[in-house]
Amino acid sequence: MRNLLFAIVFFIGANTIAQTIKVLDIETGKAVKNVSVFNDKETINITTNDDGLVDVSRFKNDEVVIFSHIAYATLRRKKSIILANNNTVYVTKQSEQLNEIVLSVFKKAEKTTRIAEQIAVISSKDIQKLSPQTSADLLATIPGIKVQKSQFGGGSPVIRGMESNRVLLVVDGVRMNNAIYRKGHLQNAISVAPNMLDKTEIVFGPSSVLYGSDALGGVIHYYTKTPKISEKEKVVSQFFSRFSTINNEITTNATAEIRKEKWASLTSISYSNFGDLKAGERRSHGFEDWGKVFFYSENVNGNYKETPTKNSDPNLQKNTGYSQTDALQKFFVPLNKNTDLKINLQYSTTSDIPRFDRLTELSNGELKFAEWNYGPQKRFLASTQLILNPNKNWVENGIITAAYQNIQESRIQRKFGSLERSYREEDVDVFSLNGDFSVPITKDKNRTLSYGFEFAYNDVSSNSYGKELNIENGEINGFSNTFKVQSRYPDGGSDYLSSAVYVDYRQDLNKKSTLNTGIRFTNTELNAKWIDQTFIQLDDIDITANHAAVTATLGYVYKPNTNWQLNTVLSSGFRSPNIDDVGRVREKAGNVTVPNILVTPEFAYSGEVGVLKYFNNKKFRFGANAFYTLLDNYIQRDFVYNADRSIKQVEFDGEFGNAVSNQNKETAYITGVTASYLGKISNRFNTSGFVTYTKGRTYDTNEPMSSIPPLFGQFELNFSENKLELGAAIRFNAKKDITDFNITEGIDNHDLTPVVNPNATEDVNKYFGSPSWITFGLNGKYLVSSNFSVQARLDNLLDQHYIEFASGVASPGRNLSVSLLANF
Repeated sequence: MRNLLFAIVFFIGANTIAQTIKVLDIETGKAVKNVSVFNDKETINITTNDDGLVDVSRFKNDEVVIFSHIAYATLRRKKSIILANNNTVYVTKQSEQLNEIVLSVFKKAEKTTRIAEQIAVISSKDIQKLSPQTSADLLATIPGIKVQKSQFGGGSPVIRGMESNRVLLVVDGVRMNNAIYRKGHLQNAISVAPNMLDKTEIVFGPSSVLYGSDALGGVIHYYTKTPKISEKEKVVSQFFSRFSTINNEITTNATAEIRKEKWASLTSISYSNFGDLKAGERRSHGFEDWGKVFFYSENVNGNYKETPTKNSDPNLQKNTGYSQTDALQKFFVPLNKNTDLKINLQYSTTSDIPRFDRLTELSNGELKFAEWNYGPQKRFLASTQLILNPNKNWVENGIITAAYQNIQESRIQRKFGSLERSYREEDVDVFSLNGDFSVPITKDKNRTLSYGFEFAYNDVSSNSYGKELNIENGEINGFSNTFKVQSRYPDGGSDYLSSAVYVDYRQDLNKKSTLNTGIRFTNTELNAKWIDQTFIQLDDIDITANHAAVTATLGYVYKPNTNWQLNTVLSSGFRSPNIDDVGRVREKAGNVTVPNILVTPEFAYSGEVGVLKYFNNKKFRFGANAFYTLLDNYIQRDFVYNADRSIKQVEFDGEFGNAVSNQNKETAYITGVTASYLGKISNRFNTSGFVTYTKGRTYDTNEPMSSIPPLFGQFELNFSENKLELGAAIRFNAKKDITDFNITEGIDNHDLTPVVNPNATEDVNKYFGSPSWITFGLNGKYLVSSNFSVQARLDNLLDQHYIEFASGVASPGRNLSVSLLANF
């Protein structure tokens, strides 16, 4: 009898243990506590404990178990399937019903149903499908973003008519913008390899409350992959390789992940080699010679050629190729149940990148530059993140991020007919410390208070020198002389310190509406010193500038029912002048930018309204966002005048040009709208699309604002069944008339558009503007096995010739890319 009783007790206990399941985060492998577990009728409702465990013995074997958590997508699984899967359930932060979880808006996980701002999320699955050559190409696929390229090794994203230092780039919680991010076009967006990204989030509109200076147009936040822990030791690896016909691109990425119970490691290395890019041959715009490269410079890789070389294929854009290497090393260490540690090391470097638009620049009908290269662009990041979940009265969760970055860039120039080569080198060290915390004020978490701080210190050194080439038997054989060259930034060194605190309050007023408010105080201090004044003379060679700003936001979300969401946001933002605004010296198209130490911050005041409509049980979504931004004290490059109102002339690299500088103006506006849709037509078909329109003009001078793209959009249709995926896409751009270009600053590159009247004395009569274009593309993917897939894309199917607005390099012609992905 005793043995029988023992057997019954043992059986019941074993059965209970067998029906205890664990809920894990699919991204980190950590246990997820406080997950609500219930059935459809809600007759059973239990919660996971601190170890992510829950007993499901009360559920029937064929019963559907529902898992719900505020930071994760709702998951439905049959109990029998869960038990067959080692009693483990993985929850994810992305919903199949278009209700994404976003991290960037509030610096913590939040559902889009509580977010008033316009956002966009690109997942790793999306990145694999798009298969972009660079991260700039990835950004170009996002609704509302246009990307400018002066050379193929670049990509400057434009958000709501804002570009470069008016758009904030962030990687893994660390701001990439530094003190020499310039007004114009930047190539820094490519310094994160697409294959290393877990996802990318974009916040549209001023986000200065949480992110401080620079976030006027929006925030682009790159999230790199993070290793997962596992109770059983695992080694997971991935290999990716792609070949593209249009520029003979070869990209290879290898990733290895070690998963253990106490720690995890991820190592990823990516290498890309891009050849010269070929433009499309079909010229529907009607300009037969526009963008063709008839002559090019062979002065690359140490070669010397005294005169330009005739191009045998004018559609082949010589001097656009380059190579890039990226490395990521990340460690994830759960210190205890409430604290995690992430260690993040990133390194990116390139070969010399030819500045294509300058290498095709003409002077008196001949190529001007024999050499114009960006030297290797290097970015190093080392950061540690403490992820805290103490559940205290003053903080429920938070993240403390300490980071060091080193950025190196250089410019190498030499003109035809000269042996003098100039070098300008910049080295930036950035030290930063961020703290972001959140605590619910009420037990039901309908009221949440977030707060934080940020410190960032930039140390900038700028070096310049010139060397005269020594030529022997038609080859470069060292250097014979040195000479002085004007430095790009203050040669005595400069630094830039930003410090800030913020508070954010969010409240669910009722089940249908959410209110969000926030305020931030930011203080910036700039120091710069010039030593050599051979070329540029300043009244004060040692300057200090201090600026402070208070920014605020007010957002409201109203959900009249489960299928409608109405958003409205009022926000303010600012951008404090950095070292580039105050102290840059450079030449372009006969204009020489000179320092202006009197520049003050520019401010943005923005209002936006948005609407979201869900269909078919939230499997289909339509949205539209309209905005209006008023810029006050905006910074624009303009001519510097002498006392007699003549344009001042200054010397740069042996030639005199018109002096221009960054100057504060009065007021301007930018307004626009993006309409988009996304969803499933059926179980096999899904579709997406968007259209974006933007307009911007100055109130004080009534001229167009720079960086305002023409109407553009994209539509896609995709099919998937079993192991096969197929897709088709249409991309288009409307014409931008020359009268809508900002000619004063030159950022829009109006002089690179087709010439319609070469004898005209005014640019508005000489140039056409940006022609309209449309392209078609196809893509497909086949899952050969659970571990191996093949993908192909055929872009610009009709081989159209087109150039993106303000770009100096033509976009790719017909391109076939084939990629392989293997998981081990």
